[in-house]
Amino acid sequence: MNEQNYLPLALGLVMFSFFITAALVVPFINFLYKIHLTRRKEAPKKGKIPLFDKLHDRKAGTPVGGGVLIIAVVALLFSIVFPVVRHFGIYIETAHNLPTELFIIFFTFISFGFLGLLDDVVKTFGKPNKGVLGFAFGLSRRVKFALQWVLAIIASFVIYKNLGIDIINIPMFGIVLHLGWWYIPFSAFVIVSFTNAFNITDGLDGLSSGLLAICLSVFGIIAATGLDTPLAIFIGLWIGALIAFLYFNIWPARIWLGDAGALSFGATLAVIGLLSGSIVALVVIGGIFILEIISSAVQILGWKFLKRPILPLAPLHNTLFARGWEEPKIVTRAWLAGIILGIFGLWLATI
Repeated sequence: MNEQNYLPLALGLVMFSFFITAALVVPFINFLYKIHLTRRKEAPKKGKIPLFDKLHDRKAGTPVGGGVLIIAVVALLFSIVFPVVRHFGIYIETAHNLPTELFIIFFTFISFGFLGLLDDVVKTFGKPNKGVLGFAFGLSRRVKFALQWVLAIIASFVIYKNLGIDIINIPMFGIVLHLGWWYIPFSAFVIVSFTNAFNITDGLDGLSSGLLAICLSVFGIIAATGLDTPLAIFIGLWIGALIAFLYFNIWPARIWLGDAGALSFGATLAVIGLLSGSIVALVVIGGIFILEIISSAVQILGWKFLKRPILPLAPLHNTLFARGWEEPKIVTRAWLAGIILGIFGLWLATI
């Protein structure tokens, strides 16, 4: 498929996925209310209320699980659209083995989604555990982190073993590093890092979803120019579903991604960067996600070594929120920064 033929197909897939998701999202929100899969209040009933709960507990009662809808729609539409595209003679071109590439994409997309859904269910219906700064909800951090590494290592092993990818390309300097089997822990680290970075960023209405739409738009261009047809089709369907969801996710949100979407989308974004050979560009394009997780790491180090917080509240968007910034102001300015980073990352990926 050449780039001239790709544009109408890509735009058509975005619109197709958008209209399908738009038709389903309101009934899905009602379904989430019916099964009571909604955010619960996390503040303790007695004693001092943590700052985080003061800022966010007013959102209690909002349905979570929007990521489940997006995952289901994109996976189902891809299974229908991809054979149809091939049937009508549109040439499917990819630099990788096609079945293996599709396995990696959808293994990551769905398996991390299941892990996040399990966490959402436990958060909603399980008993909270008393933590250092209040109550902890959902799966324990150690269990969730360990399962993330298991899934990431599986995906990384297949990328290395079956696709033969083991390099890191550093643009501008013309450096290509061959990692050999060390690529497996490296790529697993990238996947787990972006999984948690996205999850941490998903704290304000529309923040993570809007940033993801920007990142996917950039990687859609990279996939098109790199003539990776299946990846481009997948991204197009994902963008369309995400835009329809984002209409109901911007402030004041009527639905959230939940961990099902946050874990799945962060991991899959990382896998797209790995498959496209644009690791450095991925770090730049997803720079806001990186900044958010760094701010959380700084906060953890402050508690560990200084016995006090360095920021008023982590991650960074919560610091701005705690200092009086309005939620839409934080989100829209993050989107603007994401656009600039996306343009810079696209430039890096194409030089």
